[in-house]
Amino acid sequence: MPKQVIFHIDVNSAYLSWEAAYRLQHGAKIDLRNVPSAVGGDSATRHGIILAKSIPAKKFKIKTGETLFSARQKCPTMIIVPPNYELYMKCSNALLKLLKEYSPKIQRFSVDECFMDMTKMDKFWGPPLKVAYEIKERIKKELGFTVSIGISTCKLLAKMASELKKPDGVTTLFLEEIEEKMWPLPVEDLFMVGPATTKKLHSYGIHTIGALAQTDPRFLQNRLKSHGLLIWNYANGRENSPVRENVAFEIKGIGNSTTIAFDIDNLKEAKMVLLSLVETIGGRLRKGGWAARLIAVTFKTSDFRVISHQRKFSTPVDCTNIIYQRVEELFSECWNGEHLRHLGVKVGELCTNDFTQLSLFNWNQERLRKLDKTVDRIRKKYGAKALIRSSFLHSGISPLSGGIIEDYPLMSSIL
Repeated sequence: MPKQVIFHIDVNSAYLSWEAAYRLQHGAKIDLRNVPSAVGGDSATRHGIILAKSIPAKKFKIKTGETLFSARQKCPTMIIVPPNYELYMKCSNALLKLLKEYSPKIQRFSVDECFMDMTKMDKFWGPPLKVAYEIKERIKKELGFTVSIGISTCKLLAKMASELKKPDGVTTLFLEEIEEKMWPLPVEDLFMVGPATTKKLHSYGIHTIGALAQTDPRFLQNRLKSHGLLIWNYANGRENSPVRENVAFEIKGIGNSTTIAFDIDNLKEAKMVLLSLVETIGGRLRKGGWAARLIAVTFKTSDFRVISHQRKFSTPVDCTNIIYQRVEELFSECWNGEHLRHLGVKVGELCTNDFTQLSLFNWNQERLRKLDKTVDRIRKKYGAKALIRSSFLHSGISPLSGGIIEDYPLMSSIL
C-alpha cells in the first residue's frame, strides 16, 4: 500500500445528471442523459450558456460554456432545462454524506467534486480499488447518478485519474503509471494548462504531457516564469497539497450590483463602475477561500432593458485584476453604447482555491496575487477604503460597490 492514498470523486455531467435523476424520481418518462439535452439559461429568451450537457449532445459538438443560441443552431431538437441550484446543493450534500461513511477527511473541491483521504483506511474497507468500486456503485444505486473516481498518492494525480475513464469509471494513476497513462495525453489535458499556455507550449514544440515532463525545467521557467516550473512538476506527478477537512461550501456564487445616480453614457465610466464591483467580489472570494469559473455581467439601460452576458472559463480565478479583465471583455462584447442606470457582476461555479489559485501564473501575474494579499490585509486592519485605486479620486464613483460598508475614512490610494 502507498503511504498516502487520495480519491478524487467527480460527478459525471453533474447538473444534467442531477436533473435527470430528480425528474425520473418524480415521474419523468425521458432520461435526459440518454437524449441530446443540456442545463442552461432561459431557453425561451435564448439567454445564458450551456452549463452541462448529455453525452448524446456531444455528438452535435455542443460545448460547455457556449451560448444557448449557438447550441440550438447545432441541434434544434435539443432539450434545454433551466438550472436548479438548490437541487444541486442537496445532491452535493447527499454525496458528501455518503462519502463521510468511508473517511472523515473529505474536501469539497467544488459542488460536483470531492477529494477524500483514504490513507490507512484499507484496514477498514479493504484495498483502494475495491472500496472505490463499492462507493461508485452505492452512489449509482442509492443516489441515482454516476461518478468517476481517480486514485493516487496526491490530489493532482487523483484528479487527472478521474478524467481518464468517464463516465462511471474507476482509475488509478500512481507515479509508476504516469509514463503509460498520462504522458501520451495532449498537453492541454494537464491540470492548470489553459489555452494561452497550450499555445505557447505548442510554439516550443511541446504537444504531449510527456514532452512537457522531459523538457528542461530551466527552459520552462525562463519562458513561463513560475507557471512553467509548476506545470513541469505537475507533468512529473509532483504535488503535495493536503486534503483539507470540513471546507464549508454553502454559497453558490457571489454577486454585486449598483444603481447609478446618473446615467452612464461612456465606456470609461462604465468600466470604473464595473471595477468597483469587482473590487468587492475579489475580496469576498479570497476571504471565503474560493475561486470562480463562471463570470457574468448584467446591465440595465435608461429605458429599463436588461442585458446580460456570461461565460464559463476553464481556469478558476480569485484575483481582482484578472476577474476585471474578464468582466471588461464580456461587457465590451454586449454593450452598444446605450445609456446605463444599473450595472452588476456575478461569479459562480465556485471551487476551493488552495491549489487552483496557482493557475493565475498562466498570465504571468504572480505580483498581482501578492498585491491582492497586501490590499486585503490593509483593508481588514484599517477599513474597506483604507486603500483605493487613484483612478477613483474625484471621479464621483465609489471605489468599492456592492456590499462594502461606506463609512470608512479615505487614507491612501493604489497608484
